[in-house]
Amino acid sequence: MSEQTQVIGWTREEMAQRLALDIPNGSYVNLGIGIPELVTRFVPEGRTLVYHTENGLLGMGPSPAEGQGDPELINAGKKQVTTNPGAAFFHHADSFAMIRGGHIDLCVLGAMQVSQHGDLANWSTGAPDAIPAVGGAMDLVAGVKSVYVITQHCTKHGDPKLVESCAFPLTGRQCIDRIYTDLAVIDVNADGFQLVELSPGVNFDYVQDRTGAPIKPIAD
Repeated sequence: MSEQTQVIGWTREEMAQRLALDIPNGSYVNLGIGIPELVTRFVPEGRTLVYHTENGLLGMGPSPAEGQGDPELINAGKKQVTTNPGAAFFHHADSFAMIRGGHIDLCVLGAMQVSQHGDLANWSTGAPDAIPAVGGAMDLVAGVKSVYVITQHCTKHGDPKLVESCAFPLTGRQCIDRIYTDLAVIDVNADGFQLVELSPGVNFDYVQDRTGAPIKPIAD
């Protein structure tokens, strides 16, 4: 395989699987649109996670098999889902009361940018023709106990998504606890980015060169 086509780091599915390992048993979890939705496939054996979606469902299951879904049973991203035993439906306002009341343990969101201070930009580039699509993200980052980001480390143009300061409109300030990318797992603390784990075949310098802010290496 040539260097130009060699895949380095985790795939999207492997990123989701790695993140799933860090979700404590019994957690109430809200998943964003895109890569976060993959997390439902990788619940570690022996753990029970209760998935919440802000359009009014607690106990969300994985996507149905092709042709077996209910078009009226969807998540916040309008994708068909299933329900697990004991699932409950409720009003949209009640769903946001759960979020704003601090009753959701963890949410997993995608990102356009994350700053070294834990600021998140994930809904707009700020361009004049950008379509506003903030959804429930602002409520989630303000009301959920822990917030994880899962995203590619760089854009398709090679620009870092982990930066000193977000250039795009913010979803929330100092709200991100941990970041999972195709290259690494990185914590956000008072001192900035802290490396937790490298993906196989990736070294620290490779990650630092593709990050727009300093990263502290794994502590000895």
